[in-house]
Amino acid sequence: MKPAGSFFWRKLDGPGHDSCRLFRLPNGWRLAGAAVFHEDNRPCHFQYEVVVDTAWRTRRAAVSGYLGNKEIRLKIAAAAAVRNRQWRVGDDIQKNLTGCVDVDLGFTPSTNLIVLNRLALAVGEYADAPAAYLKFPGMRFVTLPQTYHRIGATEYAYEAPTVGYAGTLQVLPSGAVAHYPKLFELYQSRPVT
Repeated sequence: MKPAGSFFWRKLDGPGHDSCRLFRLPNGWRLAGAAVFHEDNRPCHFQYEVVVDTAWRTRRAAVSGYLGNKEIRLKIAAAAAVRNRQWRVGDDIQKNLTGCVDVDLGFTPSTNLIVLNRLALAVGEYADAPAAYLKFPGMRFVTLPQTYHRIGATEYAYEAPTVGYAGTLQVLPSGAVAHYPKLFELYQSRPVT
């Protein structure tokens, strides 16, 4: 399957890189990538995959790899036929994530592409988008309150107050973040077709 887009970022807050490809599926999209970086004197390597439906609502995500000497294998999936959008992590329903539509993998900027495409904000529009957030380095899912305010054709004022972050994201037409102040910068991309 030929990718619809590919992206490569470098970390700005320490050594590391992230690369992913976006694939169009008959019933949605698939984002698949890998992040390699060094954090708190520990080498980290994560492969990840996020699958969304045609409306860019996350259906499932998986992360595997290692954090220092610790092996990581996580799976999260939207629970079927649940009105208030619940999530299963492994086999267990996580009630603390109820209502979240998106999954945000805290070690990569790639998942912002999903929420920005789902929201499809016009310039001047604002949206709350709480996400099932994979908190790093604890590697557990928590609810992340976050807001996006589209302030220009390629700019979003982004805020995630519980993690102490606010900044203006520079974004490509595909929804991929080109510049995530203090955290990531896009090094190379191939446009979504």
